[in-house]
Amino acid sequence: MPEQATLGDFEPDLSALTDAEREAFRAVRIDGTGVREYSRQTNRQPGTIGNLLARAETKLEIGVGSA
Repeated sequence: MPEQATLGDFEPDLSALTDAEREAFRAVRIDGTGVREYSRQTNRQPGTIGNLLARAETKLEIGVGSA
């Protein structure tokens, strides 16, 4: 019987990110929530979300156009 897949099998290792970076990355890059929508949900400016995503992508070594 094959081994059951886990969440870690489908998303990158986000352990190097801060909580804010991890939450923003999951919401926008993994779950597909728009930056503006996520910024409204979290009472942050869209630029702040963009900065969190940029730092997360740098830490994960993911190019902006690659994801």
